[in-house]
Amino acid sequence: MNRAVLDSSAVLASFYGEAGADVIDEMFREAAISAVNAAEVISKLVERGMKAGMARATLIDTGIEIVPFDLDQAEVTGDLRRKTKVHGLSLGDRACLALAIRMNGRAVTADQAWTAVKDLGVEIVLFR
Repeated sequence: MNRAVLDSSAVLASFYGEAGADVIDEMFREAAISAVNAAEVISKLVERGMKAGMARATLIDTGIEIVPFDLDQAEVTGDLRRKTKVHGLSLGDRACLALAIRMNGRAVTADQAWTAVKDLGVEIVLFR
């Protein structure tokens, strides 16, 4: 099975107990997340009143591998802009896709817009 690369929406759904959280919880120990998406998760937790250090620890405690964002991923993320701009995918969305492409994995998200983009070279999995 291809490794799951989680979008921030997936991690946050788990943390907030949203629909599909049980599916994501089962993926944590085998999953990866881009450092860009980790920043999004931490930012959202901080917005809800959690201290940044606690938000970081909460993310680490899931067992998700947090993968540094490097220049190669930056190039793929930038290149994805052409295909995804019309669908409104953000920098974080494209960073997740770039990591999934690099890892030959599957990108896991709640964002329906991702499925409208064709020829990304990666499997998109909607968890809810």
